[in-house]
Amino acid sequence: MNLVVTPEAVDHLKGALARNTDATAIRLGVKTSGCSGYAYVIDYAKAPTDADRLIDVDGLTIVVDPISEPLLAGTTVDLKIEGVNRTLRFDNPNVVSECGCGESFAVGASVPL
Repeated sequence: MNLVVTPEAVDHLKGALARNTDATAIRLGVKTSGCSGYAYVIDYAKAPTDADRLIDVDGLTIVVDPISEPLLAGTTVDLKIEGVNRTLRFDNPNVVSECGCGESFAVGASVPL
């Protein structure tokens, strides 16, 4: 899977994972949500399933489920810092439109669902 996580985002996620002793990895995915169709999900993974894709990025294990994998293909995850706020941002080439508030997105017909 072609997923890029910037060094800044890796450091941020490693810090979050270190504070959650029950988790072994970070789960990135999508869920059906919002007015455009999908929203990104960032969670802790306690026990990945056999169907999950495990990706190692500089010592950080990222878990992606098989439904989210084609929707995240080619995505770059970066950490944006604005003042005291830190936000993970997704630059996803599969996105064809986003809702006005930026919370959900739609993908093109070429993405296998």
